Amino acid sequence: MRAYLASPAGEPVNSPVQREPCQRILVVEDDDDIRRLNTEVLMQHGYQVDAAEDGAAAWAALQQEGYDLLITDHDMPSVTGVELLKKLHGARMDMPVIMATGAFPESEFDRFPWLQPAATLLKPYTLEELLNTVREVLRATEDVCQRPAQQSIQPLF
Repeated sequence: MRAYLASPAGEPVNSPVQREPCQRILVVEDDDDIRRLNTEVLMQHGYQVDAAEDGAAAWAALQQEGYDLLITDHDMPSVTGVELLKKLHGARMDMPVIMATGAFPESEFDRFPWLQPAATLLKPYTLEELLNTVREVLRATEDVCQRPAQQSIQPLF
């Protein structure tokens, strides 16, 4: 199932800020070349990356591993990107999703607005666009996680 398992790779001189090893990404893409390229680029930038060739393989991986981000295509065999989002929602798995697809399934999101991904990349996108979107989505997630929980103050009397 796991096409690629990454450990932080040697990073180029102009690499982004070091990422914590806990930032794990699952890339779901049925096109072998795009899946491999996205995975390699993310690994080179310090992310731990697993890859799945379709939504069914991704669902199996999500059941076994914890991820900080899901990047998924929509138009795939077995389980589409939207069907994968429905499974995530039904299982109450809360993680940000980037939908990287050739055709955005707008009608699906009109019917199920709670499935809306955190970000969308329309193919063809550049690797720079992919990396910037990943950084932005993970940064937004970190900001939410790092906000102090609001405590209710009870009166003393």
